[in-house]
Amino acid sequence: MAQRSSQISGYLALVALVSVTAWAFYGLSSLAEGRLAGSVFTDPYIHRILGFSLKQAALSASAAVLLAVPVARALYYLPNLLGKRAFLALCLLCFVLPTLILITGLVALLGSAGSLSPYLGKSWNLYGLQGILLAHLFLNLPFAIRSFYLQLQALPASSWILARQLKLSSWQQWAVLEWPQLRARLLTVWVFIFVLCFNSFAVVLSLGGGPQSTTLEVAIYQALKYDFNIPEALSLAWLQLLITGSFYLAMTRFGSSAWLSADTARPEFLPRLRSWQMLYQQLIYYLTWTFFLLPLLALIPSWWQINFEGLTKINLIKPLITTLSLGLIAASLAVLIAVLVLSPIRWARRQQQQQKQWLLEGLANHSLVLPAMVLSVGLYVWSLRHLDLEVWGIFFVILVNTLILVPFAVQQLKPRLFQFDDQYQYLAQQLKLNAWAYWQVVLPWLQRDLQAAFVLCLLLAMGDVAVFSIFATDTWISLPWLIYSYAGSYRIAEASVLACLFLLICAALVVWLEKIKNK
Repeated sequence: MAQRSSQISGYLALVALVSVTAWAFYGLSSLAEGRLAGSVFTDPYIHRILGFSLKQAALSASAAVLLAVPVARALYYLPNLLGKRAFLALCLLCFVLPTLILITGLVALLGSAGSLSPYLGKSWNLYGLQGILLAHLFLNLPFAIRSFYLQLQALPASSWILARQLKLSSWQQWAVLEWPQLRARLLTVWVFIFVLCFNSFAVVLSLGGGPQSTTLEVAIYQALKYDFNIPEALSLAWLQLLITGSFYLAMTRFGSSAWLSADTARPEFLPRLRSWQMLYQQLIYYLTWTFFLLPLLALIPSWWQINFEGLTKINLIKPLITTLSLGLIAASLAVLIAVLVLSPIRWARRQQQQQKQWLLEGLANHSLVLPAMVLSVGLYVWSLRHLDLEVWGIFFVILVNTLILVPFAVQQLKPRLFQFDDQYQYLAQQLKLNAWAYWQVVLPWLQRDLQAAFVLCLLLAMGDVAVFSIFATDTWISLPWLIYSYAGSYRIAEASVLACLFLLICAALVVWLEKIKNK
C-alpha cells in the first residue's frame, strides 16, 4: 500500500514537471502561432552563433577535464596536504558560487581597471572568448577535480599492494591503475560540463563583449527582450534543446558522476613518491589554490574604495530577504519533488525494468538540458495575456527555479535511496508497512542526504539571474540582480562589496554542507 501510494505521488510529480515544460513551450508556440523561423537555420549569423556556442563549451569542458586530472592526482597522492579539506570545500563553493560574484571578482581583478590588468599588456581584454573561458573554468574545474578525486579513491587497496609487489613504475601505475579508473568518468564529466557551458547565460551576457561572442542562450534572450521575435526565439530554443538533449542522452548512457561524497582516502596504501614528484604535486595544488582565491580576494579592496554614505542608502534587507525566501522555497520544493519522483524510478529498478527506469530518470532530469531562458520567457509571454505579473511574477520565478533544481536534488538523493532498497526494501515489504510507517523509516535514513540536497539547491537557487531577469519588477529585487545592476552601470566598487557580502553567506552555507557530508 505504501509503495503504491508513493508511486502514484511520484508519477503525479513527474507529470507536473513535464507539464511546466509543456506550458512554457505552449506559451511560446501560441504567440508564434506555431510558426518557426526557417531563416534561422540558413542565416550565417546564426551559424556563427552556433559555432561559437559549441566552440566555447567544448573548450571550457576540455580545459576543465585536462586540468582537473593532475590536481585530483595531487590530492590523492598527498593526503596530508596543508588545507586539503578547506580546498575541497572551496571547490564546492566555486561550483555553486552565484555567477555574479565571480564576474564581479574577475572584473575587479582583470577588467580594464583591474588590479592585475597592467601586468597583462595593452592587448589584454577580459571581454570575449578568453573571459568566458576563464569564468567557465573557475566554475566547472572544481566539479571535475572532486569527481576525479573521488574516482581515484575508489581504487581498491589490493591493487596498490600488488603494484608495489610488482614494482611498477609511475608510468605503469598510471596506465594500469589510474587511467582505467578515470576513463570511466572522463566522458561523463566532460559532457556534463559541456551542457552547463552551452546553456550558460550570465557569464556570456556579462563577459561576451559583443555579437562576436554570443551564444544561443543569449541570442534567445536578445530575440525576445529586444526584438520580440517569437518565431526566431522558438526556433533557436528547439535547436538548443536538440543539441543539449543529444549530449544529455550520451551522458546518461555512460552513467552519472558522484562529486559530493566525503573524503575517504586510505593513505597507507598509496605508492611512495620521489621528492621531485612530491614537489610537482604540491606546486599544482598551490597554483590551483591561487587560481580559485584570486577572483574572490579581488573583491576585498573595494571596501576601501566604497562611499559608505552611498552604500547606507541602499536597502540591502529587502533584496537579501527576497533572495533567501526564493531560495528556501525553491530548494524545499525541489527536494520534495525529487523524493517523490524517485519512488517510481526505484520501483522500476527493483523490477529490473531498465528501459523504464532510464525513461523515468530522463523525465525527472529533463530540465537540465532545457534553456532556462526559454522556460522563463514561455511562461512570461503566456502570463502577459492571462495574469498580472506584478502579483504572479514571483510565483513563476519559484516555479522555474524549482524545475531547474530538481535534477541536482535527484542526483544527490538517488544513491542513498538505492542503497536503502538494496538493504531494507525486502524487509519493509515483509512488514507490510503503511505509507506513514514506511516514510518514518526512510526519512531518518535519508536525513543527512536530504539536508545536503537542500543546502546545495539553496545555493544554486540564490544565485539565479536568468529567470529573475525576465520576471523582475521594481517592487522586488534579488541580491544577484542588484549586483548585476551596479556592475552594469560601472559601479564596480559597490558591486564588489555586495558580492563580497553574498560570498560570505554562500561560504557559510558551504561550511554547513561540508559538515553534513562528513557526519
